[in-house]
This record gives sequence, structure tokens and C-alpha cells, in this order.
Amino acid sequence: MARKLSIFPLPGAILFPGLQLPLHIFEPRYRDLVGSALAKDRLIAMIQPQKSGENSPLYEVGCLGRIGDVEALEDGRYNIVLEGEARFRVLRELDVTTAFRQVEAELIEDPQNEVLSSVERAAFEFEAKRFAVMQGYTVDWDSVERLDDETLINGVAQIIPFDSAAKQALLEAPNLAERCELMIQLMQFFALRDDDDEIVTLQ
Repeated sequence: MARKLSIFPLPGAILFPGLQLPLHIFEPRYRDLVGSALAKDRLIAMIQPQKSGENSPLYEVGCLGRIGDVEALEDGRYNIVLEGEARFRVLRELDVTTAFRQVEAELIEDPQNEVLSSVERAAFEFEAKRFAVMQGYTVDWDSVERLDDETLINGVAQIIPFDSAAKQALLEAPNLAERCELMIQLMQFFALRDDDDEIVTLQ
């Protein structure tokens, strides 16, 4: 069923159902967005714009989040934590009078309690460890191994420093196994270095 969603278009930021995204809200239009959400249903739809600039076209898929923790600062800014509820697909952008943009969208019914095969999980952890070493990251691998498959794959997809196009591809993957496989491919790709010893990106 289609529904109207107020959106926060933010490049490089994605949210997955079941995960959290902390945000510092300072622009006046997005302070209006948060104020409106707090007065209504506490829902904000996170989505990436396809390029920088005012009213940039949007990617097709985003994630609806509910405001959990909120800190209202004296100057009108907010610190909030969004809790992911469901992915959505944009049907059309609406003509509105609010300072923030709104869309008509349909929620995506994701599979529940997905799990990876032992081979898929092992392949992901192997590639993640190799990628972390190459990037100079320090990771508590004992804690990682205790995570369930959904939290591991979606959590890494949400925070890993890929470019916007790559992160969007991860968000749009239809299921956990395909997201896992895509992440492995992206970690292998981003680990490549060019002649100037710079990290290769998709852009």
C-alpha cells in the first residue's frame, strides 16, 4: 500500500531495518522535518540523492526510520538516533509546501530471520579480515563472530566506507545472501590500488 513519507536525502548515509543511525540535524529544513516527525509519528525516511545539489533526483530505494533517542538543543538543532523499520521504494515525489521533500512510496516486505550458509559466512569473514588489514582498521573479531548473520552483514553494509553508489547497491540487494556476495565483491574491488597507491572507487 502506498503511503506518504517525509524524506531526509543524505549522500553516503544508509539505514537498514533493525539497525540504528545517529544523526546531527542542523539545517533549518531538516530541523522542521524532525519537529514535524516528533509531533506526528516520529518517522523519517532516509534515502540517498543520486548527485549533490538542491532537489537532486533520488535513488529508488531507502529505509524508513523511527526516531528513538532525541536531544533538542537550545539553538534548534537536534541529535537523534533513527531506528530502521522497513525499506521502501519511491513511486513518485510529491509537490508539497513544506521545506522538506516528501514522496509517495511503498514499503518492501523483507524476508524475516535470514541466515547464511556456513560457507557464505566464512567467505565473508575471511574477506572482511583481509579488507580490515589493508585499510588499517582494528576490529574485535571475537565480538564479530558472535553476531547473527543479519546484524553482521547489514551492520557492515551500513558503516563500511564505500562510495554512495556502492552503498546504494547494498541497500537494494533483495536478500541477505545476495548482499553478502555483493559485499565480498566490493571489498575485493575496493582493496585494489592504482599506480598512485590510492584506493580504487566505483566513481
